[in-house]
Amino acid sequence: MAAMTNEQWAFAFGIIGNIISILVFLAPVPTFYRIYKKKSTESFHSLPYQVALFSCMLWLYYSLLKGMSSAFLLVTINSFGCVVETIYLTTFFSYASRKSRISAMKLFAFMNVGLFSLILILTHFVITSAPARISVLGWICVSISVSISVSVLAAPLSIVVRVIRKKSVEFMPFNLSFVPTISAIFWFAYGMFKKDLCVEVKARKLLVLRMNAKFDISISVSVFAAPFSIVRACNNII
Repeated sequence: MAAMTNEQWAFAFGIIGNIISILVFLAPVPTFYRIYKKKSTESFHSLPYQVALFSCMLWLYYSLLKGMSSAFLLVTINSFGCVVETIYLTTFFSYASRKSRISAMKLFAFMNVGLFSLILILTHFVITSAPARISVLGWICVSISVSISVSVLAAPLSIVVRVIRKKSVEFMPFNLSFVPTISAIFWFAYGMFKKDLCVEVKARKLLVLRMNAKFDISISVSVFAAPFSIVRACNNII
């Protein structure tokens, strides 16, 4: 049996990465079903979904510039992400309070419309060489993805108060922090075998960030709140 080539390994890891990433994108469905049922966004924020949409838009643009033949799996997952995150934001805008809606729309206009349009114009019209355009855009994607992820990974800290108040870890399930970490591992392998340095570096940095930040915070919060869950379970049995 012949050994698998780098392209075949990249395809295999990319397929698994797509599947896991789809699960990550669908993870907030219960949250938005709750918003739909209660007709209120409660204390949920739009920032994680706006950031996710912005990241998907950038990486979709990058993968389209590289071409469908060499970046098909990047196109598929980021296209899916754009659709799903748009649905989430539409739901959020529909049920948010007037103040939250205005604030979220301002952020959307600045980041997903203004900043993306600026990057699009600069990379498309200022940089005329196709290879240089792909390279510059790729490192822009890496820089922005990692930068905004740092702020998003701080989100669990705000949930700590809610976990303590509600005495439940339902607002911060462990798997929602664990699955993205696994996803980053597969995309790192994809980038390595595909020899796509931008995807590889982005996945590696996000993996380090998740292992050292969100992953650890999730474990800490879950351990801290475990007694609350045990007490509640005992009370229900009694």
